[in-house]
Amino acid sequence: MNRWLRLVRAPAALTVLGDAIAGAAASGAPWRPRTILLPLSSAAFYWAGMALNDWADRDLDAVERPERPIPAGEIAPNRALAAGAGLTAAGLALAAAGGGRSALPAAATLAGCIWTYDLVLRSTPLAPLGMAACRGLDVLLGANGPNKHAARGTAGLVAAHACSVTIGSAGEVRGAGRGTAAATLGLTAAVTGAVTTGRRRNPAATFAAVGYALNVGARQAAALATPTAEAFRAATAAGIHGTIALQSALIARSGAPKLAAAVAALQGLASRFGKKVPVT
Repeated sequence: MNRWLRLVRAPAALTVLGDAIAGAAASGAPWRPRTILLPLSSAAFYWAGMALNDWADRDLDAVERPERPIPAGEIAPNRALAAGAGLTAAGLALAAAGGGRSALPAAATLAGCIWTYDLVLRSTPLAPLGMAACRGLDVLLGANGPNKHAARGTAGLVAAHACSVTIGSAGEVRGAGRGTAAATLGLTAAVTGAVTTGRRRNPAATFAAVGYALNVGARQAAALATPTAEAFRAATAAGIHGTIALQSALIARSGAPKLAAAVAALQGLASRFGKKVPVT
């Protein structure tokens, strides 16, 4: 079973559960018992993307990351592809059950975006924008309330963070230039500024946003100072886990402090399980 957990980077799914919650909070969507299925849909889509990523990168991973399950011979490529397809179907089913017909357009678009990213964009200069689109759509998955304009702003900030993490991930194997690290750090600063300024700022949101900036920005600054592969891997892992603090800040900014606290609590779990199963 561990090989499947490593294939889909299982603990990292904890970092997407807050996307739909942030979208729901920003749009003013009512919280119902079945709404919990939307974050589970996000997790299924995330795992689908990871399985597809490793299927598409299997030849490259045989050279650069031979420890991954497919090049190591632990999972056959066709089974990884089938897992990606099955998890995509599960994500669509959970979205329909959790959000009804109104959630299906975002869910279907998200599914298409994930497959396009993994099969077409992941090795191109458009990869950061493709990943940003996926995460923005994941936020909109929960935006079924009357204030969808606010949800688009929230989706944009999560998308900008995802873009930053994806830019930095290009240096995980061989390192990258300081310009790459500077771009990631600049985006983190911009996202933090957007959360902590404007009419909707509040102390809880500011506190969470500062924590996000310190944790993610510190690793990105380290990569800027010493742009090695190890530094970029650490920055990428911090960026993945840091998504939770950003989600918490955005949810608090939308006036849902209890939901923000619940999402923030996922940080400890993600860090703990991320030590057992790599998230990058």
